[in-house]
Amino acid sequence: MSDEETKREILLPGDEIKQEGLKPGKGVFKKDGKIYAAKLGVKTIKKGYVNVAAQSGRYDPQKGDKVIGTVTDLDASYWTVDVNAPFPAVLHVNDVPWRVDYGDTASYIEVGDALLVKITDVDEQKRMQITIDEEGLRKLDVGQIVEIPPSQVPRIIGRGGSMISMLKKYTGCKIFVGQNGRIWIDGDLEGQYLAIKAINMIEENAQALGLTEAVKNYLKEETGKDFDE
Repeated sequence: MSDEETKREILLPGDEIKQEGLKPGKGVFKKDGKIYAAKLGVKTIKKGYVNVAAQSGRYDPQKGDKVIGTVTDLDASYWTVDVNAPFPAVLHVNDVPWRVDYGDTASYIEVGDALLVKITDVDEQKRMQITIDEEGLRKLDVGQIVEIPPSQVPRIIGRGGSMISMLKKYTGCKIFVGQNGRIWIDGDLEGQYLAIKAINMIEENAQALGLTEAVKNYLKEETGKDFDE
């Protein structure tokens, strides 16, 4: 069996990758001589490099969706934002809550910044315009972002918001699920880690019967809390 055919293994951010003799590739970081996953995803090994690839298919953008994006480039009057779609989105200076002088875009939003945005227009080629100039939309300066396949978003939210409400209650975290499969989590580190573990559990067992009850029992066991009492 070649190293490209190693068993599928899902890692959480911060999980240590213990195989010796590997070099850090994409989606990982090295600290004190050890390699760790930098994102939620699947471990792959190729040509001596270990990588963690995010578990996500491409998002089909729809006007009105709220999604989480990452700034990949900027120009004098706009930013280019990756929203996990076939094409990047464009955020114009007219669609932010600040007055931005021409050529001063980097003073407000930098490459690498994470944003909670709304899609305002999608053309026939799926090219998008977005805004953060509405209530609740903003830069995400704290917390962390994990990815799931966009098709799993309804399962994370649950019927009537039941699953996401339960995750927030037991973890004490603020959680926003973007329609593009990116999830923002903010809270204490223990709560964030528990939320990520629970989201991973939901993703892996998305088609299982009784999943909501299984997740609730897991959260009860991990936290020692029972909100049904």
